[in-house]
Parts: sequence; C-alpha cells; structure tokens
Amino acid sequence: MPQRKLPFRPRSLRARKEQARLITDRLEELYPNSKPSLDFRNPFELLVATVLSAQTLDARVNTVTPELFRMYPDAYAMAQGERAEIERILHPIGFYRAKAKSVQSLSASLVEKFGGVVPATMEELITLRGVGRKTANVVLGQAFGIPGITVDTHVGRSARRWGWTRETDPVKAEMDIAKILPPEIWTLTCLRIIDHGRAICHSRGPECSRCPLASLCPSYEILTATGEAK
Repeated sequence: MPQRKLPFRPRSLRARKEQARLITDRLEELYPNSKPSLDFRNPFELLVATVLSAQTLDARVNTVTPELFRMYPDAYAMAQGERAEIERILHPIGFYRAKAKSVQSLSASLVEKFGGVVPATMEELITLRGVGRKTANVVLGQAFGIPGITVDTHVGRSARRWGWTRETDPVKAEMDIAKILPPEIWTLTCLRIIDHGRAICHSRGPECSRCPLASLCPSYEILTATGEAK
C-alpha cells in the first residue's frame, strides 16, 4: 500500500508561525463567540464534567450535571456519596458505572491531596486520579484563565491537516502546537478549532468545498484529490 501523502509543512519555525497566524486570524473571524460547551459554575464542576465527557457528547453531559452537582456540590460530598445514586444520575450518558467510580475516585483524590480545592497548576492537576494533560488544560484554560492547549480529536485532526504537527499522540501534538501559537491565544483557539471541526472539518467527509480556510489549508488538495472531501 502506498504511503499516505502528508500535508505540506513550511520548514522553518518562523514560516510555520506565520501560516498558523493566518489560520488563527481567520478562525477568529469565523467563530468570534466560541465558548466552552460544558456547563459549569466553578473549577470542581468543570473538572468533573470534563471527566464525564470522555466518549460522550458535551450536550449529553449537560443534561445530568445539574442534578449531580445539586446533590454533590463539592469534592467532599462526591467522595462520600452513595455509588448507586451517582450511577443512577449518570445512567443516561453511558459507561455510567465506570464514570461514577471515576468521579468519586477523583473527588477522594482532591480531598486527600488538596483539601477538596481544585489546584491551578498542571503539575498538581495531573497528580489527581484520572486526570491527564488534556483534562488539566481544559480546567486551567476555562476555569482559571491560564493558557492551555486542549488536544481533543478535533484539535489533533485539524492540527495535522494544517501541518502544525504530524503527531497522533496528544501530548506530542500539544508540544508541537505550543511552539507555533502564542500562549495568550491557546485556550480560545482550541475552542474555535473544536467549533470548526464540528461544523466543517469532520473526521470523515470534511466539507472542504465550503470551508473558508481552504485557501490556507495544506491538506485541501490532498483531501479533494483522494475524494475524501465533500
């Protein structure tokens, strides 16, 4: 089988930064009102909701968290809650037994390590049970205003198509993206990329023919030539 052609990527870091600036400027024009899709009122709620969103649509998570946080408003209450009751609340989102165990373990870890308070550093967040860099970056960026690059499926896919990275590992991709985007736009740019991925730049059948970024996208010709794009 012939090796899949990779999108063109400028060789110099300076050129990659300029190409990325053009893309992020266009994203800002297209999605000026991008915002988090998970509902939350404080860092604890965002942390738990982000854990619950694994393999689940954010909109579905938002249907169960109001009752969950009404009954278990903080890490102490969640850690001491009845597992069966938490499972009942989470039942509509799928994997509810595993997720009930996860949020209770996470809450217990918060109580043990930080007195129930969600820490505001990457180094501390990733010491919590079930929290990796992706979840930590969501919390840092959206709850604390600390720049973070959230490499979910949309961000990783778009970054590879634009030649920002060739890595499929989220942590390695995050490191590549961090080299070409200024920290002050990390959080909001990721939200805009997620919006663009949901609207146009799909995993299968990206709608390149109507994409306002087509002229800037190194993968446009590849996707259209191979018939993958609409």
